[in-house]
Amino acid sequence: MKSKRSLVLLVLILTGYMNGIGAEIKNGRTAEKVDSLLSKMTLAEKIGQLNLYAGGWEFTGPVPADANNQQKYEMIKSGGVGAMLNVLTADGTREAQKLAVENSRLGIPLLIGYDVIHGYQTMMPIPLGQAASWEAEVARQGAQVAAREASASGVNWTFAPMMDIVRDARWGRMMESPGEDPYLASYMSKAWVEGFQGGDLSNPETIAACAKHFAAYGFAEAGRDYNTVDISMQTLYNMVLPPFKTASDAGVASFMNSFNEIGGVPANGSEMLQRKLLKGEWNYQGFVVSDWGSIGEMITHGYAADTLEAGYKALTAGSDMDMEARVYENSLEALVTSEKIDMSVLDDAVRRVLTIKYDLGLFDDPYRYCDADREKKELLSKENLRIAREAARKSIVLLKNENNLLPLSKKGQTIAVIGSLAGSKDVPLGSWRAQAITNSAVSLVEGIQNAVDKKTQVTFTNGYNLTQGNREFIRELNIVEGDQSDFSNAIELAKKSDVVVLALGEDCWQSGEGRSQTDIGLKGDQMDLMYELLKVNKNIVVTLMNGRSLAIPELDENIPAILEVWHLGSEAGNAIADVLFGDYNPSGKLPVSFPRNVGQCPIYYNHKNGGRPVTNPHDAGMVFWSHYTDSPNSPLYPFGYGLSYTSFEYSDLSISTTEMGTSDRLTASVKVKNTGDKTGQETVQLYIRDYVGSVTRPVKELKGFEKVQLEPGEERVVKFTISNETLSYYRADLSFGSEPGKFAVMIGGNSQKTLTTDFRLVD
Repeated sequence: MKSKRSLVLLVLILTGYMNGIGAEIKNGRTAEKVDSLLSKMTLAEKIGQLNLYAGGWEFTGPVPADANNQQKYEMIKSGGVGAMLNVLTADGTREAQKLAVENSRLGIPLLIGYDVIHGYQTMMPIPLGQAASWEAEVARQGAQVAAREASASGVNWTFAPMMDIVRDARWGRMMESPGEDPYLASYMSKAWVEGFQGGDLSNPETIAACAKHFAAYGFAEAGRDYNTVDISMQTLYNMVLPPFKTASDAGVASFMNSFNEIGGVPANGSEMLQRKLLKGEWNYQGFVVSDWGSIGEMITHGYAADTLEAGYKALTAGSDMDMEARVYENSLEALVTSEKIDMSVLDDAVRRVLTIKYDLGLFDDPYRYCDADREKKELLSKENLRIAREAARKSIVLLKNENNLLPLSKKGQTIAVIGSLAGSKDVPLGSWRAQAITNSAVSLVEGIQNAVDKKTQVTFTNGYNLTQGNREFIRELNIVEGDQSDFSNAIELAKKSDVVVLALGEDCWQSGEGRSQTDIGLKGDQMDLMYELLKVNKNIVVTLMNGRSLAIPELDENIPAILEVWHLGSEAGNAIADVLFGDYNPSGKLPVSFPRNVGQCPIYYNHKNGGRPVTNPHDAGMVFWSHYTDSPNSPLYPFGYGLSYTSFEYSDLSISTTEMGTSDRLTASVKVKNTGDKTGQETVQLYIRDYVGSVTRPVKELKGFEKVQLEPGEERVVKFTISNETLSYYRADLSFGSEPGKFAVMIGGNSQKTLTTDFRLVD
């Protein structure tokens, strides 16, 4: 038995060794192939590989007669286009590939890109919701489903994941983000990359991922999309960049730079970000694509005088591919022939793009992603919907549950389901919904009806009307105010019912790109209806559907039970019902702080103290300190917060030593006990505070977490290892390392409620 075990171990070691050699050989052969192809390419063909066009027609049909599409058609045929986006279906992408491969001189296949953000046709929860699960498998499996569906439909490249840190709920793209914390964002982003790309990009069920937006897009001033960003280098390095470094280390195929400027330089033209950091210090081997039209927007920024200068600054800074600005197409030939740009700079960009095409297997078979039979079987399959439901229920956060109103009974109750959001089969699909079928989600009322027995009476009415008009793509939603025509129906149903499930929140098109808001409260007549319903029935459960953190102090004050359900995707209604009736005990934790009002924005847990913090140890009687005169400083619900149908008690925080050296490791442990009567999961969170640094440090930072499941009465010791790397950060000179001094260890169930002890780091 012992020798057999040894043999298995030897085989595993040799397999791993040979796989490493195989990877090196494969990479070497790919480089040889790329260099060989590059040597055959004309200047025009090289430039063509850096052009990304949007599809302007159905490729299975005739080309429209307008000049723009005719020009695109001819450019693809001549090898003047390297990638396309928004070309869809297995048949459509096959025709696009044919156009490039069978007509151009060298037959170089296209990258086919698309915004596959939280699903292709089977919708997962929005990324912010997935981050609330604090589970890598939720992200990984969701991305795998999206990759299988998208790849079957001809897409081989997604513009995801987005890993922008977001502190301001006014910014519409919070829904697409993993939240406000770099540690959690890094954890989720790595899983998304792994889900999309798998272990081998040549597997036709995987697609190339794209880390975006590089960098600091989520720090737009006033939360207004595309606005100026002005942050310190310490904030950039310590808060913004960690998820991108994680993605780079995970082998993400591409990066997308951002619309904003950093230090007065638009990201497209930032040599510091792209050449020095990404391709230099990080040794990143993939390619960088611009966001839509953003290279040309450097002219609007006032950083480039014209197209020629924009092309020069973008390519020399390290921006490899131009998405729909047509700047490279119209500038690079002149810049290279005049020797303003060296051919080696152009070759480097082209080499990076061609390498990904080889990695995807497109040169072996350009049509490997265009499988109409697989497309029919894969889209909205039972297995994909099962995974979507599991992800959705893990993303739900229980914000409040007075008197254990939840979970509800499935038997013998009269349940009034109220709110237009409760009846919607479309809103749960969320923004950035790729090829989701309109009205294909399970609505909340359907989910409840599916869950209860036949004797339970479920009634429904809209109560309020949140939006009107075309919701396919709305820049300015017309929120209906003063239309209370259905209030009386809602009030009557509430009177007759044992419990009211009231769906409140946002339409899905209130969040997303270009949808920043100055008011992050509940719009329309939602609050008016809530107060009327409370007059006739106090047993109200609010399911909050939204794509950002909201200011909801009135709900917290008046409603006994609140579930944060985000926009949960295709299986939303079933997943919410799973939690409402206790088939799943909620375990989600907030990935963002919920403000009390919009005036607190931006608000985030890992803030700094300032010289006059909330409690000033040097002058207890001081009246001039950092506060509001009309609101507490604290959030309504803090980062990391989330309740369960059971309760957890933390005790006996201990550390293995009160003094550690830089080469040592410290163990912090805490007892966690399930003090309730239901089995439940708790996410135990580790925070660290560095009291004094060469630059000021946050009051706390998430450095680890572990999700544990405990039976009623069960107690477990949860341990965390703290190393020198745990305590390191980008210091005043931007070098990464620790500094000796006093540190706090904080462990608890959210960022505000922790047990705390101190230790010292010594040289």
